Amino acid sequence: MHSSLRALARASIVVCALLAATFTPTASAAEKKSFKVAWSIYVGWMPWDYAAESGILKKWADKYGIKIELTQINDYVESINQYTAGSFDACVMTNMDMLTIPSAGGVDSTALIVGDFSNGNDGVVVKGKGKKLADIKGLPVNLVELSVSHYLLARGLETVGLKERDIKVVNTSDADIVGAYAAADTKATVTWKPQLSEILASPDAQLVFDSSKIPGEIIDLMVVNSATLKANPAFAKALVGAWYETIALMAKKDPKALAHMAKASGTDLAGFNGQLATTRMFWTPAESLSFVTGPQVQTTMDLVRKFSFDHGLLGEGAKTVDVVGIEFPGGKTLGNAKNIKMRFDATYVKLASEGKL
Repeated sequence: MHSSLRALARASIVVCALLAATFTPTASAAEKKSFKVAWSIYVGWMPWDYAAESGILKKWADKYGIKIELTQINDYVESINQYTAGSFDACVMTNMDMLTIPSAGGVDSTALIVGDFSNGNDGVVVKGKGKKLADIKGLPVNLVELSVSHYLLARGLETVGLKERDIKVVNTSDADIVGAYAAADTKATVTWKPQLSEILASPDAQLVFDSSKIPGEIIDLMVVNSATLKANPAFAKALVGAWYETIALMAKKDPKALAHMAKASGTDLAGFNGQLATTRMFWTPAESLSFVTGPQVQTTMDLVRKFSFDHGLLGEGAKTVDVVGIEFPGGKTLGNAKNIKMRFDATYVKLASEGKL
């Protein structure tokens, strides 16, 4: 069972957004030959580890005459903080974390690769077989407050005509969530795999809502500093090329690649495949391109930014939901067009889809 390090950010988003606001963003960047990329363990990010260990990443870096150093950071929150502070040129993170940490903190960042979205990895559980989501009304709900779990619950409540005031959030760390579920006074919980799988093994656990009901809203990304990206297109090309070569092996169920990723994430092949089954991977650049240039990303980010603003995640100085400008392929924007700090760029994925890398 892998350690859900992505979860650590979900527990500390407010703190990180405030910390990020103290960092000075890089206004411009020069062309360079050496780059640093941070990553942490999560099913959708394991391809980066295999790309580095197999030599695929080096092959693509060599092609463009550059060096790329991939560093695993055990604390996912820390990886984003270090990226935000300028210690890394790129870092893996979710769309919500990208908005609320580097972008809200003033660091202009670009989602270079949209790798996947949670398609059942995150879920709402009510204690009692046969229960429905509406039965959560009036109950205490254990979850990591102000996290993607909190967002998932809010989206779920909307589908049954309930609001957050109709339940009581009990802030519970990801490390304690499984143990907390066993307590007699726990009535409901929201969490993600592998903790979700452990809880669902309980005879009284009823899954009443999961991220497959809001497909495309919890998105996993490779994020690059926008100034660095602009000055160094070779860096982007190498990352994109290495990524799609690696996940092509996964799509073919290459036993060596999958076995390595499973072991590196702390599980066995069956466990890793179980996590992949509830992760919607974009196996080809064409799939990713279709998603990122379609209307759903804009709709999703409007939902995410509203949730983030309502819960104080866009910083103490954020007076409106529009404080952070978000740009999408084709030049469409949300929020303050004069303060674009979050970008979805399809340029390099399009090159990959056309075989032009």
